[in-house]
Amino acid sequence: MRLIHAATMALILTATAGTAQDYSFKFQSSDPAGNPNFEFQKAWTESVAEKSGGRIEIELLPVGSVVEYNETLDAVAAGILDGQICDSSYWAGKDPAFGLISNPVGAWSSPEQMIDFVENGGGKELMQELLGSYGLHFIGVTTPGLEAFVSRVPLDGVEDLKGVKVRTPEGPIANVFAAAGAAPVNLPSSEVFTSIDKGVVDAADYSVFSVNQQQGLNDVAPHPVYPGFHSLPLVEVSMNSARWDALPDDLKAMMEETVKEFQLNQLSGLREADEAALAEAEADPEITVHDWSDEERAKFRALGVAEWEKLASQSPMAQKVFDTLTSYLRDKGML
Repeated sequence: MRLIHAATMALILTATAGTAQDYSFKFQSSDPAGNPNFEFQKAWTESVAEKSGGRIEIELLPVGSVVEYNETLDAVAAGILDGQICDSSYWAGKDPAFGLISNPVGAWSSPEQMIDFVENGGGKELMQELLGSYGLHFIGVTTPGLEAFVSRVPLDGVEDLKGVKVRTPEGPIANVFAAAGAAPVNLPSSEVFTSIDKGVVDAADYSVFSVNQQQGLNDVAPHPVYPGFHSLPLVEVSMNSARWDALPDDLKAMMEETVKEFQLNQLSGLREADEAALAEAEADPEITVHDWSDEERAKFRALGVAEWEKLASQSPMAQKVFDTLTSYLRDKGML
């Protein structure tokens, strides 16, 4: 009897040890350690561990830890990494559809609009089709929010952009500003402050309002546009399809639920930081915050559509994204 009892106990202990941590995953972020976005991402991995009862453990690595920021899709597909939290525009070189769905310039006036498109307007199905062709599964979406616009000169609408030297990255964003009559200048983010301060450029596509305020950009460019009108990145949470498929249904559902919680926590946390920075800026008599009307935002969006059409012609999936996106915007009265 004692031998049977001992064997039974050994089996129970072995099973318990197995369920203590059934799945161990390694994800890489496109953000550096210490960045506010990275801290929200880390909190998500802690929530996954807690809500799975310790059955899932995710080690989150900062940008560049295993591969470069624009190589994680291939690394996840190959199983070198299990998952990623990244701006989907990094994969635009593989298919322009990624660039179009991740940051259609001028489309969104709030994070909630983009998230509703993904969750209820056909976006998640497009993301799954895109990522699935590379061996990844799309779990959910988040975003750091709508970027504010930095400007030395007053900007109250599209007409005011004419002749303005604007720092932008190369590609679709620069093309849309050029269509508005601005003069795009390609500069690295590290040179934005100095270039604005010295008048090399008049305005800049840079970051969210709180970051701009913290870095003193609103002091040297005292006519910020908030909320912004141009750029809002889609940040995907995705993982290797085979490893996702190996998860039981209850853990898959838990992963999706916690990504949604992470999304809401990030949005509320960063919005709180933006609102505090906005109050600080508005209290400064040297800074004038400009908020574009819906009509002016629609004008800029219309310029964006012409650029989206160019991207749409470059691949079947890009055309599919264009059709779904523009249909959604028309249904919402935004186009």
